[in-house]
Amino acid sequence: MLIDLESFTPGLSLTGGLLIGAAAAVLVFFNGRIAGISGILGGLSGMQDKDVGWRIAFVAGLVGAPILASLLGKSIAPDIQAGWSEIIVAGFLVGIGTRYASGCTSGHGVCGISRGSIRSLVATATFMASGFLTVFVHRHLLGG
Repeated sequence: MLIDLESFTPGLSLTGGLLIGAAAAVLVFFNGRIAGISGILGGLSGMQDKDVGWRIAFVAGLVGAPILASLLGKSIAPDIQAGWSEIIVAGFLVGIGTRYASGCTSGHGVCGISRGSIRSLVATATFMASGFLTVFVHRHLLGG
């Protein structure tokens, strides 16, 4: 296995992880809410007046940060090696998985594990194992 040293950015990755953790902690501390993207977006469909502001601000930050980075000259274009049909099917499967797991990777992986939730530990281990298995099958068994 070769590491693409040009894309290997441990300092930026650590900084990003610390910022994500800090943001999740601030949301829990000030709002008592978990920073799970699927729950935040799902909550927008059945909005209550007290929940609208922070949910919209959170989603605006998710959308606005890459736009701001782009305006500052940072490349934000991911290299996705899949067609639209694969992306749509994958998104649909992720959506079903988040409903069954009662949360997404951010809710379980960042917030749940940090709170010591066994359910989140199992869910995150399952997400990760499924991803590893999918990549292995696609690259090594199907030759993709």
